[in-house]
Amino acid sequence: MEQSEKNRSHFLAWDEEYRHVTWGGPRSISSLEEYVLSPTSRILDAGCGNGRYLLPLSRKYDVVGIDVAAAGVSKADAYIKKSGQEASLLVSTITELPFSEGSFDAIICYGVLQHLFENERHQAIREFKKVLKPGALVFFEVFGVGDMRYGGKEVEKGTFVRKGGIIYHYFSENELRSLFSEFEIVSIENVKTEKRFKGALYTRHHIRAVLRS
Repeated sequence: MEQSEKNRSHFLAWDEEYRHVTWGGPRSISSLEEYVLSPTSRILDAGCGNGRYLLPLSRKYDVVGIDVAAAGVSKADAYIKKSGQEASLLVSTITELPFSEGSFDAIICYGVLQHLFENERHQAIREFKKVLKPGALVFFEVFGVGDMRYGGKEVEKGTFVRKGGIIYHYFSENELRSLFSEFEIVSIENVKTEKRFKGALYTRHHIRAVLRS
């Protein structure tokens, strides 16, 4: 499959996904708040989806949300306005960020890098480096290789395509360290939890990290 074809299929799949995804409530931003960012900090929610992190961020910081799915951005905008908050929103991929150098004090990117192909992941990290101020922070979370969902139709090493054309990549810690080799790793954590499904126990594996540019 040509890369241009892959781009169309897995990026456009998210619009359809967000037509059906329900709100589900805001998510905690406590891991970010531990780093005592100033209320004037400008933060990029890279892959904001329907706004589950964007909403709590908007209550404390100057926040910009981007997502490749116009349907997700539309829902996020509606939730933000309904809550009486403010945030800038754009439809954009994280592989081509429409911002100038040194625009942000932090980036939050939860559950997004796992949905990119290898070359796109490297491109996204280069874009992060460009738009962050020196010493700025990146907060991210991805699926780990020990996750119960690992497997399926493999399109790249450790990368699988799911129903609707969305792809899932599963990371090792070493792979992430290599991907972010130009960043200082402040913290990195493998989080494994057990989930019971039809009487059997399965493992959920996420890797969370904080990095400094």
